[in-house]
Amino acid sequence: MVTLLTGKKGSGKTKKLIEMANAALEKSNGNVVVIEKGQQMTYTIPYAARLVDSDAYDIKGADALLGFISGICAGNYDVTDIIVDSTLKITGTGAEICEYLVSELKKLSASADTNVVLSISAAEEEIPASVAEYVLK
Repeated sequence: MVTLLTGKKGSGKTKKLIEMANAALEKSNGNVVVIEKGQQMTYTIPYAARLVDSDAYDIKGADALLGFISGICAGNYDVTDIIVDSTLKITGTGAEICEYLVSELKKLSASADTNVVLSISAAEEEIPASVAEYVLK
């Protein structure tokens, strides 16, 4: 399953993302991975989750992010949840990229049996209508 956590900067997305990571850890029988840009969440994400800094792996662009997420799933069969913070900063694009990301991540999510959450710093009306059903309400 793919979920988009949307909202403008300062709307509480990171707090919600941390809550989602905690909830995933409680119900997961495997691994929870949180991908962030920079190291802002080092002390807010529980130690049981694998926290990965996208800058440390020089991830730039949507295809690089998709490849990285695919590699995480390929290298670790028991990843149940992948949560990505600052998706648009990592991809270097605007909200229009959501359509492509959701399309590709739906396939990966189904084949790897992994839930994927993308934090998108954009108002709901900026999100393409084709992926509106994936926006967390």
